[in-house]
Amino acid sequence: MTDHIYRDVILEQHVCMFRGTMGAEFLFMEGNARPHRANIVYECLQSEDITRMDWPAYSPDLNPIEHVWDMLGRRIAVRQPPPTCLPELRRALLDEWCNIPQD
Repeated sequence: MTDHIYRDVILEQHVCMFRGTMGAEFLFMEGNARPHRANIVYECLQSEDITRMDWPAYSPDLNPIEHVWDMLGRRIAVRQPPPTCLPELRRALLDEWCNIPQD
């Protein structure tokens, strides 16, 4: 993903719209991926008055979704037979997603 795609698709089409429903307490959390740190992204967030949460580099333990992605990856890796095309992978991911323990 490029910084332009991130800004145009993720920020402008989703985050900026969601920010309006959250009000002044909105705090945006993102990772330290290169597109997240581009000047055009910074300018977009600043123009929308969106506060970005400070986030240390390489901190997957602080972000719970990283554990979910890891769990999904491990579950997909041991499936027999493994997915061999994108539609099979999509079905497998949805199936595994539904089977993640909620605790």
